[in-house]
Amino acid sequence: MAKIGIFFGTDTGRTRLTAKQIAKKLGEIAAAPVNIGRATVADFAAHEALILGTPTLGEGDLPGLSTGLGAESWEEFLPRLEGVDLAGKVVAIYGLGDQEKYPAEFCDAMALIHDRLLACGARIVGDWPVKGYSFAASQAVVGDNFVGLALDQINQAGLSEERIDTWLAQVLPELKIASGNQ
Repeated sequence: MAKIGIFFGTDTGRTRLTAKQIAKKLGEIAAAPVNIGRATVADFAAHEALILGTPTLGEGDLPGLSTGLGAESWEEFLPRLEGVDLAGKVVAIYGLGDQEKYPAEFCDAMALIHDRLLACGARIVGDWPVKGYSFAASQAVVGDNFVGLALDQINQAGLSEERIDTWLAQVLPELKIASGNQ
């Protein structure tokens, strides 16, 4: 029985705390969350089911060295996936953003991860409705849904736990099948 891999990038630590919260809710079927800046492609590819978390920094950026982080993160990791075959992997993405301070880039970084993983052949699950948010634009919106769970831990922190629970109920069946935890 393989575990569901949880990888995250972070700036303030909120995305890490969310990863830990998700891991706790999943219990023994989840691996301990790993900061993507400390992961190798082999660590990442070892999982058939993945939950990936990212904040959106500044004007729609992934966390990484160019955004002022002191360590590598998604910005440096995603290019390493170029040419990696992730066919058969099932991926759920969550993203943190600030819809009041950055209403034109809300959770944009999710789209960057989504697009890279799709290009590598992964199957993405867990789109999330835009209803209940107040933002101007997001690259992470396709139709009426975000490409993953959007969280605003600054302006809507009180809604996060319920959103996480609802989203996990949605994605867990497919993640369990992929990881052999049926």
